[in-house]
Amino acid sequence: MIFFPNIKPGVIAYKLYYAPKGFLQKLLKKGAINTAVNFQAQLQMEQAAYRLKTVKSESAISPLEIHFLTGKRFWYQTCFCAYSMAEHTNIPLCPVIYDDGSLEKESQKEILRIFPNAKIILKPKLEEHLDKYLPQMKFPYLRERRLNYPNMRKLTDIHAGSKGWKLVLDSDMLFFHTPDVLLDWLKSPQQPCHMVDVETSYGYSDALMTSLAKAAIPERLNVGICGLKSEDIDWEQLEYWCKTMIQQQGTHYYQEQALVAMLMAGKACKVVSAEDYIVMPTQEEVIQPKAVLHHYVADSKPWYFRYGWKHVLRNSQVNLIKA
Repeated sequence: MIFFPNIKPGVIAYKLYYAPKGFLQKLLKKGAINTAVNFQAQLQMEQAAYRLKTVKSESAISPLEIHFLTGKRFWYQTCFCAYSMAEHTNIPLCPVIYDDGSLEKESQKEILRIFPNAKIILKPKLEEHLDKYLPQMKFPYLRERRLNYPNMRKLTDIHAGSKGWKLVLDSDMLFFHTPDVLLDWLKSPQQPCHMVDVETSYGYSDALMTSLAKAAIPERLNVGICGLKSEDIDWEQLEYWCKTMIQQQGTHYYQEQALVAMLMAGKACKVVSAEDYIVMPTQEEVIQPKAVLHHYVADSKPWYFRYGWKHVLRNSQVNLIKA
């Protein structure tokens, strides 16, 4: 028997059992042909990012910052999201990119080619910052979750030890019209901002979340769009919430979304229209977009890779090689 002393049993179980099982389940559900077509479309999208034009940044107007967590698997989606937003506003945008630990030099170079005024904050600087403002000894649950649950980095890495309002966007989104609501918020943020999910997805009971937040939990909150004021986050409270949730009901993929819902509980928020900012758009909507924005989650992923990003290239008048 071969032993791997530096690999945790859970990781081995995931690699040898759960990951292959998950892949086979998806394959059976979608079919081998559809799976192959979707994968090919995803590769085409990544290659197409290299054909996005440089976004001009010369302007007397101060740029509006938009924040992204990204890495090797998502950098091109981040570029398409920010690029599509820039296409629909005359106000300069400054993407602030937070490395999830996998962002390669080639991808960094491409991001800066497309967005010359972008800011990229790499893993060493982020970890040094976190050691100062969220030390492991004081915040063990948040630091552990950050390592093993990357979504948590949209809170810890972007907001810890920082000040001011920040609009954090998920990479798997595209803009098709001017996002007036978001631009107005960015110009003068006064309250937290979020979008509306297709259903309430927090992974934890409403009773537990309500008891911790001591306020009614908003329904159907989706963090694809998430505006928070960094210094308003009580990190000791967040650590306690995180610890209690795990001890009572375990870890969950939606824990970051649940924590944001708790942070926004009982507060007046700017909630963008579910009709204009669509979570999980239909195939018909993706082929002929009418909404301001699409957030491609779950069953809408295939339409994102097959159709969504191609609108962005057409709008920017880049020659598109037909799939």
